[in-house]
Amino acid sequence: MKEEHIDKLEKMRHSCAHLLAAAVVKLWPKTKLGIGPAIEDGFYYDFDFKTSISEDDLQKIEKEMKNIQKTWKGFGRIEKTISEAKKLEKNQPYKLDLINEFGKSASKVSFYKSGDFVDLCKGGHVETAKEIGPFKLLSVAGAYWRGSEKNPMLTRIYGVCFASQKELEEYLAKIEEAKKRDHKRLGQELSLFSFLPQSPGMPYWYPKGFTLLSLIRGLIRKLNRKHGYLEISTPLLAKKEVWETSGHWSLFRENMFTFDMDGQTYVLKPMNCPQTLLFYKTKQFSYRDLPMKLSDLDTLHRYEESGTLNGLFRVRELSQDDAHVICEAEQAESIIEEVVIMAKILYEIFDLTPNLYISTRPDKALGSISEWKKAESILEKVLRKMGINFGVKSKEGSFYGPKIDFHVKDSLGRDWQLATTQLDIQMPKLFKATYTDKNGKETTPIMVHRAILGSLERFIGILIEHYGGAFPTWLSPTQVIVLPITDRNLNYGQKVVDILITKGARAELDSRSETLQSKIRNAQLQKIPYMLVVGDKEQVQNKVSIRHRERGDEGSKKIDAFIQDLEEETHLPL
Repeated sequence: MKEEHIDKLEKMRHSCAHLLAAAVVKLWPKTKLGIGPAIEDGFYYDFDFKTSISEDDLQKIEKEMKNIQKTWKGFGRIEKTISEAKKLEKNQPYKLDLINEFGKSASKVSFYKSGDFVDLCKGGHVETAKEIGPFKLLSVAGAYWRGSEKNPMLTRIYGVCFASQKELEEYLAKIEEAKKRDHKRLGQELSLFSFLPQSPGMPYWYPKGFTLLSLIRGLIRKLNRKHGYLEISTPLLAKKEVWETSGHWSLFRENMFTFDMDGQTYVLKPMNCPQTLLFYKTKQFSYRDLPMKLSDLDTLHRYEESGTLNGLFRVRELSQDDAHVICEAEQAESIIEEVVIMAKILYEIFDLTPNLYISTRPDKALGSISEWKKAESILEKVLRKMGINFGVKSKEGSFYGPKIDFHVKDSLGRDWQLATTQLDIQMPKLFKATYTDKNGKETTPIMVHRAILGSLERFIGILIEHYGGAFPTWLSPTQVIVLPITDRNLNYGQKVVDILITKGARAELDSRSETLQSKIRNAQLQKIPYMLVVGDKEQVQNKVSIRHRERGDEGSKKIDAFIQDLEEETHLPL
């Protein structure tokens, strides 16, 4: 999509947010206004209503928006001094909050006027209200003012706006499909996971969901072993001094779980890198031991504000396919290249195509600009050598080093950031980690941070929606369900299940006294890849009648023949 088209859409959506606010104020005059930015695909506006509203009110608001749009001509900019702005917004506490903040660095602020509606705004609008394309209000949600749960909870109304009716309809169709694939809903329907208020943001895994998690961990471990990684485990708790040394205490403290015990402040680890360096320092190593590839799949804890928690996509307790490679400076390029290759292998298994970005030095960073430039050039050199096109995300690197981020699109065309590999020349220095080089000198190593799937919880949420819960056979928690036609076929059905389990398949028996059609329907709803129907004929012939979740009836086979086909289908290229 061309940049000018994106810019026009953003202006259109921002203008539509003003239209939404004007309609709400007209319908509910006592409403207090928050903010209303354009976002990807649409816009939102935050309101403090004096009465409760719901999605049932959206149609009424939309109708009023269309009425107001007909009366508006354009968006006129007005500048006010801070004192003038405060007088204008004296009855709008949230606007006053913003004006007070702006007043710390500016003497004036801008407003935009359309018809009778005036809103505090820095700008970015279409020239006339006629240029606002087709729009639709989608949902109502709660949102804390300025994202802090210490502030009042406001009502956020989301909407979308596009240049044409066709684009709007296509987007709405995609939204409907996304609802069907919502991982929170499918997680319950497929008995994968649940969340309870007693442990907010921390999933309870059901057996099938834990099978899914274990399969993905197993896949990562297999790939790691193939590439020479050694798995370690480090303590979940560490004294705050560890995080002060690493720099996380000053730059990441608000996302940490901390508590006091025995007169000391402890932290539940939010990432593994500091503990990995402490592990490394328990022994003395030489250049012959490097590169040292260490993986760690331990549980991590990160504090996320309650308003930002979102199923498996945003949790407080997570596991990560984390690894750190401690190496010599001249080994860094080959390590980065290997990580890119490993990521591509994994993504092909899940039918995901990555786009790569280099994220550069942020404003808050450790180390000199020259060190950062050198590290960034190494990442660029590797990707150019591999013939990989990449984008640049300015100032989005980690505070200790630049990184390569991998973005993928799922089956609905949505963009997700998954893998990251970071080149770190700072943290080994901070922890005084060394190795003995070829000349017998104590030298500081480089550390490459690497996570290919990132948070496994988040990745599973993405996979649930990517596949709509219909996982490929190798990944399905239950691969085969055996369906006896009558109770007299139960023993034979159990025999089939036992054989399948012995051969390594994940199989179940539906022993309920239900009709065959009911059993098939239930298996389809559970999105189980294979249904094996067993009746009197199959029992006599020592066969099974095979039904696939998508392909339907596939005839009958001997059990051994079916198992051979299943093994071929579930073989992974690792």
